[in-house]
Amino acid sequence: MTEITDTTDLLPPAVQQFVLHWGEMGGQWGVNRSVAQIHALLYLSDRPLNAEEISDTLRIARSNTSNSLKELLGWKLIRRAPVMGDRRDHYEAEVDLWQMLTRIAQGRKEREVDPAVAALKTCTEEARRDRRISSVARERIENMHEFVLTMDDWYNQMMAIPPSRLAMLVAMGKRVLAFLPKAKEK
Repeated sequence: MTEITDTTDLLPPAVQQFVLHWGEMGGQWGVNRSVAQIHALLYLSDRPLNAEEISDTLRIARSNTSNSLKELLGWKLIRRAPVMGDRRDHYEAEVDLWQMLTRIAQGRKEREVDPAVAALKTCTEEARRDRRISSVARERIENMHEFVLTMDDWYNQMMAIPPSRLAMLVAMGKRVLAFLPKAKEK
């Protein structure tokens, strides 16, 4: 079983809804539902939980819990937390939302953007050498490569900003446009 069925006796309704919704969102983002549900449970927990507690609470197989915990550890969204008098591994979630966001963004960049940059570089080089490719196709490949490189550079710049300053920048929203030169309308 990979999702919560009935945990009314184990979780308060708001916590249950959060865990279920986080699991659904995870599925939409390409993350296994169980992984997302375990992350949500640990995020809301006021103490570290062991794998057995997680499995029992979410009513998922112990092997599924174990695999999901490994994935969350790989993303650095959770960490092991020692508990006095208990030799089992316990886990707690990263609760700093900026840390969580940047770790997810970094993981996605490494898994999705970096390979795209490399593939587009190869395509661009091959398109420049191959005279059978139309100038339109060549230009569009080069434009896509430049666009992805620009976005990758922007991401790297944003990640270099301290979280408190990044939060201020995000809070400014479109007001930041007042600091830019006026663009000519097309």
